[in-house]
Amino acid sequence: GPPGTLDEAIGAPVSLPPFSLPAEYASAGAKHPADAYQQAWSLIEASAPLKAIEILDPALELEPTSASLRTLRAWAYFKSAQLHRAEADLVVLVEESPTDVWARFALGRVLERQSRYADALPHLRLAAVMSGDVEHEATLLRVERRLAETEGSIDTLR
Repeated sequence: GPPGTLDEAIGAPVSLPPFSLPAEYASAGAKHPADAYQQAWSLIEASAPLKAIEILDPALELEPTSASLRTLRAWAYFKSAQLHRAEADLVVLVEESPTDVWARFALGRVLERQSRYADALPHLRLAAVMSGDVEHEATLLRVERRLAETEGSIDTLR
């Protein structure tokens, strides 16, 4: 995709969940979380993840169970190298939806960027199996190699 896209951020094609919002938030007066989602998406793609987070935080206060807002915030955290915060959002997403390939792969990438290779492997393995994506496979192999180099033995991969 174009520079700064979610695909590029985690190194693989992605598909974000569609934004959905209960009808009670359509009331006048409050900033609609769907508007926040669109604004934040544009800001992240324009390489302004910190501004996106400023918009997403209040939207998530209004709609704390929104996977789409949380996914977008995790991406913004990832792009701004706030890896612990990205990890926290991604752990919630993976717990709520274990088959969410994007969240699982992104969690693996966040853990990899923290040099937590052993923690990253289960997520990367599942994402690679679920997606069949060659980029997911390449990431998995890279992390397995880094873990073996760190541990000093290929036996740790079994």
